[in-house]
Amino acid sequence: MSCIVLIPAAGMGRRMGAAVNKQYLSLAGRPILAHTLALFESHPLIDHIFVISPPAEIAYCRTEVVERFGFTKVRQVVGGGAERQDSVSRGLDAAAPADDDLILVHDGVRPCFAPELIPQLLETTRQTGGCVVGIPVKDTVKSVLDGRITGTLDRRRLWLAQTPQAFSAGILREAYARAAAEGFAGTDDASLVERLGRPVTMLPGSERNIKITTPGDLALARAFMTAEAME
Repeated sequence: MSCIVLIPAAGMGRRMGAAVNKQYLSLAGRPILAHTLALFESHPLIDHIFVISPPAEIAYCRTEVVERFGFTKVRQVVGGGAERQDSVSRGLDAAAPADDDLILVHDGVRPCFAPELIPQLLETTRQTGGCVVGIPVKDTVKSVLDGRITGTLDRRRLWLAQTPQAFSAGILREAYARAAAEGFAGTDDASLVERLGRPVTMLPGSERNIKITTPGDLALARAFMTAEAME
């Protein structure tokens, strides 16, 4: 059984307003993507990494991130698709895992994930077939239509899904095949697996595990890394 990480990093980062795509912006002296890859490169339970990049940036990603920072577990930089779901599907095809391999899907712009959660994430996935890192909602959540509140949701049952999201490769492959056949577009990988009626466990994560999509997120990630260096 192998543990394979798919890193979708094919987003264009329009909300960042930068001259380069967000995964290549500098964070503590290295591209954001390099920090993300380092989380899994250094972990003994991870065997292989596949990065999914915009097709036009494959060579840049390989030379300026993978080779420059010596990521030996990266097996291939794969050209992504129009949407995240397309990109992950291409990464899954490139990895060609056995059904009993474990697949972790982690956003390329989540560099502050705590890798000490990886053993529990993998073990839970082995037992249940699927596991997602997330955090419970703290604020009151309102349902709104045309600017008017239509209801208040029970936050005790609401969680914010993060990544990594981990699955048995056979289950994830089936989920993606069915989604493609039925033209279903999900907001994350777990939503595709849920449609199969398969159980997906939620593993409590950290508020530091942010997805960097705006300049404010980048500033927050810098603060987290500074604080971590001082701890």
